[in-house]
Amino acid sequence: MMESLLIANRGEIARRIIRTAKMLGIRTIAVYSEADAGLPFVREADEAIAIGPSPARESYLSPERILGAAYKSAAAAIHPGYGFLSENADFAEAVEKAGIIWVGAPPAAIRAMGLKDAAKELMQAAGVPVTPGYLGSDQSEEKLTAEAEAIGYPVLIKAVAGGGGKGMRRVDHPQDFAELLASCRREAVAAFGDDRVLIERYIANPRHIEVQIFADQLGNCVHLFERDCSLQRRHQKVIEEAPAPGLDAATRAAICDAAVKAARAVNYVGAGTIEFIADASEGLRDDRIWFTEMNTRLQVEHPVTEAISGEDLVLWQLKVASGEPLPKTQDELVMNGWAFEARLYAENPAAGYLPSTGRLDHLRLPQTVRVDSGVEQGDEITAFYDPMIAKIIAHGATREAALSKLATACAEIEVWPVRSNAGLLARIAVDPDFRAARIDTGFLDRHGNSLVATEPDATAIDRAATALSKGTDDDPWSALTGFRIAGPSDSRVRVRIDGHLYWGRTLPDLKANAVEMDETTVLFDAGNAWPIGLPAASEVEANHGPGDGAILSPMPGLVISVEVAEGDRVAKGDRLLTVEAMKMEHSLRAPFDGIVGKLQVSAGIRVSENQLVVTVMKEQE
Repeated sequence: MMESLLIANRGEIARRIIRTAKMLGIRTIAVYSEADAGLPFVREADEAIAIGPSPARESYLSPERILGAAYKSAAAAIHPGYGFLSENADFAEAVEKAGIIWVGAPPAAIRAMGLKDAAKELMQAAGVPVTPGYLGSDQSEEKLTAEAEAIGYPVLIKAVAGGGGKGMRRVDHPQDFAELLASCRREAVAAFGDDRVLIERYIANPRHIEVQIFADQLGNCVHLFERDCSLQRRHQKVIEEAPAPGLDAATRAAICDAAVKAARAVNYVGAGTIEFIADASEGLRDDRIWFTEMNTRLQVEHPVTEAISGEDLVLWQLKVASGEPLPKTQDELVMNGWAFEARLYAENPAAGYLPSTGRLDHLRLPQTVRVDSGVEQGDEITAFYDPMIAKIIAHGATREAALSKLATACAEIEVWPVRSNAGLLARIAVDPDFRAARIDTGFLDRHGNSLVATEPDATAIDRAATALSKGTDDDPWSALTGFRIAGPSDSRVRVRIDGHLYWGRTLPDLKANAVEMDETTVLFDAGNAWPIGLPAASEVEANHGPGDGAILSPMPGLVISVEVAEGDRVAKGDRLLTVEAMKMEHSLRAPFDGIVGKLQVSAGIRVSENQLVVTVMKEQE
């Protein structure tokens, strides 16, 4: 076993690797950017080395800085985690050439599976079923348009070098193909440095099913069963579970055997995931499940596999990298119960899932289930990296038991003033369709309106009224009692919640979890966080119009493109410019027909939240 390990990553996965490494007596070395200097993973490692400024390209994505830290610390091995350099074959090769153990897939396997078109051709040759589509080298817009027509709409445009849900666009209508192709290529270049794409048939009722595989340097290869990752938003996974609901034993055997066959085809070593897409319109059948790609690394959702298998996958990685055989054979691996993982993100679902940044002044995570988190109360969520706060993992004897645990855990989450999707996760976990496993990758698109709390429900309003009725220790007379000089007492009171006025009832027996922070009182209810207070005597709720043409950036980020010039005529809905933050593109569009006024920004400029970026004037103005 290696004596020391440098973790070339950050946040929750760095902490996860450190835990197992310390259990094995391995000295751990963390690397960190300026933005991460105060995070827990830096403190928890035996040694920590600064590797540069906050932008990932100047720190975590810099092979030279990572290798420099490895030389400085005399690291025996490097674990890349996931994301960043974990699937960079050149970096893996450089690590091995430096005489350092690479805790990951062989560079040749990374290269073979890193390009989606070549990987699909390789899988076809190995007898693994692949999704119908176009994998050709002719990347002209004319050729791609023709192929999309031949496949039949809707189609999916995918970056050849893509991954993690980046560089993917669904196209429903021919007239949208050119615009979405350009957007996909732009994102692909920014994320992967490669604008090539492939076209696939878009499956109408798709289920995303993936198989965890593991191989050692001695030729042994096993699977640790499957995960269902169908609950997604914009191709980003939100809740994962294992095993996949509705998958019978015969179909499970077929898909897992295909995954092992895929791994053997590239002489794989280490942890990997073979991803499949299933057409679930007629149930899960082995003749309607196709290979889509391979992730040559540990996955974010690996804890659900750990929960049902009882295995520590990071421990497996470290043993395999040290030349040891796999800890167990296929026959020794068994499934136990059911597990879910919910990804807690710093984002505001009620505002179109815009990323939320800032200091976590208040953070309470559940104590009854496994929680993998990269931050603690008082830490900062920045715009430089993925907005994940934590992963909530629940395990039970049955799907129903595990899901009930997940629902309770998500409802207990408290985050402020950073906004989170905890309330969304809690609602998903109790949704009748989700509980009945009526799911596919379009679940959130269909159910989004009912799952996102844009305003408090009646119970939350009553909780706010009840919390405010108690007053404060300094000012007990501020309590709302419903007392009236003339007439009977009235339990209805006027309260302000998140900037709007409501009538609520004070109910002494109703539990109300409200926390006072600075000058704000926040009610935490079913995962949602509502700022509450008493309205002024003369206060009336303001009615806000649709906008006056002043376009503000909805989040801090980088302007990556400007589509208009001052004086241009635009129609309502036309894209004016695009802002990128936390690996996502957000297009700002014209609110009405008009003329572009003053442009305040240009491509490459960083903007802050609510910064004026451009104005649109009506012609008469």
